[in-house]
Amino acid sequence: MFRLSILMYKNLNTYIGLLEREGELVRVAAQVSPVLEIAEITDRVSKSPGGGGVLLFERVEGSVFPVVTNLFGSERRIALALGAGSLDEISGRLDGLLREAFAPRGSLAEKIKAVPLLAEASRWFPRQVSGRGECQQVVLRGSEARLSALPVLKCWPHDGGRFVTLPLVHTVGPNGGAQNVGMYRMQVYDDHTTGMHWHIHKTGARHYEAYRRAGVARMPVSVCLGGDPAYTYAATAPMPDGMDEYLLAGFLRRRPVRLVRCVTNDLWVPADCDFVIEGWVDVNEPLRTEGPFGDHTGFYSLEDPYPVFHVSAITYRRDAIYPATLVGVPPQEDAWFAAATEKVFLPPIRSVLQPEICDMHMPPAGCAHNLAIVSLDISYAGQAEKVAAGLWGAGQMMFNKVLIATPADFPIRDPEKVLELLRGIDPERDLVFGHGVLDVLDHATATPGVGGKLLIDATRPRGNAAGDNFKLIFDPAAEGMPPYECLWLGIANIDPVRDITIKDGIATVDGRAKTSEGNGMPSRWPNVVVMDETTVVLVDRRWAEYGLGDFLPSPSDRYRKLLLSEVAQVSKKRSE
Repeated sequence: MFRLSILMYKNLNTYIGLLEREGELVRVAAQVSPVLEIAEITDRVSKSPGGGGVLLFERVEGSVFPVVTNLFGSERRIALALGAGSLDEISGRLDGLLREAFAPRGSLAEKIKAVPLLAEASRWFPRQVSGRGECQQVVLRGSEARLSALPVLKCWPHDGGRFVTLPLVHTVGPNGGAQNVGMYRMQVYDDHTTGMHWHIHKTGARHYEAYRRAGVARMPVSVCLGGDPAYTYAATAPMPDGMDEYLLAGFLRRRPVRLVRCVTNDLWVPADCDFVIEGWVDVNEPLRTEGPFGDHTGFYSLEDPYPVFHVSAITYRRDAIYPATLVGVPPQEDAWFAAATEKVFLPPIRSVLQPEICDMHMPPAGCAHNLAIVSLDISYAGQAEKVAAGLWGAGQMMFNKVLIATPADFPIRDPEKVLELLRGIDPERDLVFGHGVLDVLDHATATPGVGGKLLIDATRPRGNAAGDNFKLIFDPAAEGMPPYECLWLGIANIDPVRDITIKDGIATVDGRAKTSEGNGMPSRWPNVVVMDETTVVLVDRRWAEYGLGDFLPSPSDRYRKLLLSEVAQVSKKRSE
């Protein structure tokens, strides 16, 4: 077990130093390109057993800054990033805190005993400090603030350009209030502008709309990169509206986040970040086409209009390291963010929202939102439906497409046990269909962001499993794929209400690509994310130069057969 003092990081460099001492870091001294090459290397390493190692690319073409990828790409590393020896340690600490906070206190003496708890919590709140922070050791303003100086990656061959993939985007409403920190990818258009890919459901988009309604044209935005790794996780976490993400980071760090004022706007950012890109979005400016982008679903998210971010300044540490992540066909690094969320947010869900939930798991094949499994302490009929309704109305769980409910103490992280349990259900009785909000990135819905949902209630006692209650239909190209990959492909390609039919006790699931036009079908269909063969051959040839040990083949070689065209978007055919 690591000592607490070791797990408090001054900055990203401190964290990387720990990773190197623990044998988790690989330095790549060979010069590499930020256009596709770094992504292909990272894809191979991150999909290797155990998540591979952290990759520090010391010489990157076109930039003086090193690039680090796969920082959070294992259960051990995500725990270390959050200042703990394990994710269970974080969950236990938060569970104990909530139990103490919500414990009934009748007498004055008992209430006084809670004062130390409040004092501890108060120490987590972010603190604004005067002067400049380490993130402002170098300040570039106006025309000198060029995005081309940063080693921004192009990750996949049909991406619309280079994308900032680990940005901490800071916004606040036109009338003040709580500052929000979200993670929204940013396509670099030129030296001074990017796209701002905030979905309609996200707080950044709500702030944007609030500025538009208030008639205030210029919305300040500041984007951080790096710093304490807890900041990056906090920006992805499903925090309640109005609650500062840096409060969560303070809880994880056991000390407050020090914030400094930006140099060209009035937003506040962590003093120890590596980079800060300051600027604004003009809410009256026409939206600009953004994308395609090889996304965490394993498919391209296609072109759509989004606001334009204008750069007013770039500040950075003198020893700055540029952090990036790669998303695509799972498993990828983002699966470990989901694993952390399972542990960090289960105690508050259980304490405040759904006390019957014993455990929750979001398998990597479900790409976070597509599939969740919960074990429940069932005491009355209809309880699984009640839990589903509650979760589908709670924060980012509203994006969940398929929810499997199991009995209490069921091993929900054992895929073979889950499959065995599902073989025993009665589809006509245990499949409960719904309709509601889905992730905008869900490509299978007819209307973006809205579609069918499915609860599989596997909590009731079963007889012998029949084993023939589900029939799965895939495209011929999927033949021979292992069960994990079939699950990813099938669940990504379905709208449960449209694509699951039940007849004679058998549920038929149509997991094929929906490439034909027709009522109830999506108007567009994306391709699977696969690296181009030229880059694969390049990395094959250079593998020994990278110093990464035994040769790892390209994961894209397995998925190339799933391609339906040579571009990001598949042409739709007329239905006969």
